[in-house]
Amino acid sequence: MILHRRKLLTAGAGLAGTALLGGCDRFSGTETGRRTLKVGEDANLYVQRLLMSPATLAREFPAAMISPWFKPNGTIDPPDRKFRALAAKKFSDFKLTIDGLVQKPLSLSLADLRGLPSRTQITRHDCVEGWSCIGQWSGVPLAELLNRAGLKPQARYAVFHCADTLEYAGGGLEGGDGASLWRPEHPSHVRDGAIQLAAAEDWGGGAPTATDAPKDDWGQGAPEPEAPEDKRTPIRYYESIDLFDAFNPQTILAYDLNGKPLPVSNGAPLRLRVERQLGYKQAKYVMRVELVDSLAGFGQGAGGYWEDRGYEWYAGI
Repeated sequence: MILHRRKLLTAGAGLAGTALLGGCDRFSGTETGRRTLKVGEDANLYVQRLLMSPATLAREFPAAMISPWFKPNGTIDPPDRKFRALAAKKFSDFKLTIDGLVQKPLSLSLADLRGLPSRTQITRHDCVEGWSCIGQWSGVPLAELLNRAGLKPQARYAVFHCADTLEYAGGGLEGGDGASLWRPEHPSHVRDGAIQLAAAEDWGGGAPTATDAPKDDWGQGAPEPEAPEDKRTPIRYYESIDLFDAFNPQTILAYDLNGKPLPVSNGAPLRLRVERQLGYKQAKYVMRVELVDSLAGFGQGAGGYWEDRGYEWYAGI
C-alpha cells in the first residue's frame, strides 16, 4: 500500500510540474508574469555585475576547437534594397555611423575600421534555440570607437541600428491590405520568412545605379530607386547594451570570421560580439551605433527587437 501511495504521489508531482510548465507561456503573457520575469532578470543582472568586473572575459578556445561551419541564423540575406546595393559593391561604399551623445560623431569605412587597433578572439556562440558554435572573430573593440568619439556625461547605452527589416509598421512585408506576410515571433522564424519573401519576389532587388542619391536613415549613400518609392515604415532589427558591456575588451564590431571577411549570412559588414551574452544580442548588419541616456524611445522601449517581444534585455551567460 505504501508503495502504491508513493507512486501516486510521484505521478501527481510530475503532472503538477507538467501543468506548471504548460502554463509558463500563459503566465509570462500576463502583466503579473511580465513583472515577475523582470524581477528575475534584474536579479540575474545584479548578481552577474556583482561577480564580474568590466574586464571579466568569456572563455576563449584554441584554434583546434573552431567549428567547421558557423551556422547562419535569423536573417541570412537582408531584403532591403539599400543594403543589397552596398553588398553588391562588397561594402566599399559602407560607412559606420557613431553618433548620439558623443563629442565627435564618426563616419568610418571598412578600410578605416581595419586600420584601427583590432582584437581576435575564439569564443562560443550560444543560441537561445539551444545550439552552439565556436568561431574566431576579428574586429575593432567598441571601446576604441567610443573613446575616439568621446562620450557625453549623460550617455548610458549603446544602441545598434541594423540593416535587416523584419516587418513593416501596420502592414506586414507585403503591404497594401494590412495583412502580415512575415511577423516573426521567434528567431528561428526569421529564415522561414526570408524564404517567403524570395518566393514573393519582394526583395526590392536590383543593382545600384548611383551613389549620389539622398542619404538613407543609416547615413549611407542610397542608389536611385528602380521602382516606385516604398511608403511603408520598416521595423528593423536593433539591439542595445550598457556601457559596462560596451567597454569590455571582448566587445567588438567584427568584420572577419575564421580569418576571412564576414559573410553576409553571418552579418556582414559588421557584427556585434558581446561574448558574455546569448546569441540574439550579437546584432548583425550593424550600420549605426547611437549613444543614448535611455532606451525608452526605441521600438517598444525594451532595448531590442526580441526584447520588445518578451526576451530578456540582459541575456548574460
